[in-house]
Amino acid sequence: MGVRKELERSIHDYVTSLRRYALVLTRNSTAAEDLVQETLVKAIAASESWMPGTDLRVWMFRIMHNTHISERRRHVVREQAKFMLPRPIDTTDPTKRIELQQVLDALDQLPEAQRQPIVLVALQEMSYAEAAHTLDVPLGTLYSRLGRGRAALRQIVEGLKPKRLKLVDCKENAGAK
Repeated sequence: MGVRKELERSIHDYVTSLRRYALVLTRNSTAAEDLVQETLVKAIAASESWMPGTDLRVWMFRIMHNTHISERRRHVVREQAKFMLPRPIDTTDPTKRIELQQVLDALDQLPEAQRQPIVLVALQEMSYAEAAHTLDVPLGTLYSRLGRGRAALRQIVEGLKPKRLKLVDCKENAGAK
């Protein structure tokens, strides 16, 4: 635990430099602040992997750079996946439109590994074998990701549904007083 304490004491010296570098990487002050925060969280979480006596500044900048690259890759993958999603159906029923948008939003919350199989099988109407081949994963892995993805999607959508209200008869309440 001594390494972590030393890291936490020293980390403050580099926050300003990290902010400047994050601003250069992202070109957006809000995104830069998010990147700095994510870097600090990762640095503290991985404090045991830092070797005292090595350059802490280099270690933290490497974490920031790798975090930024990972985020850029994630963004590119999500942008490419948008074309795989169907466009909302133009319907006059606002309830159906809202439900469809909620499902699409919930689908967007899933990790990429779970979203892709669902999109390929349910929306692109691929067979399980075709989807597994497209994703270059074994069939069993596809089944697993589909199952976990469907369960997570179900849980997200269920959390969005309004709870049923219990109707109370005013006459019964008046007599109870």
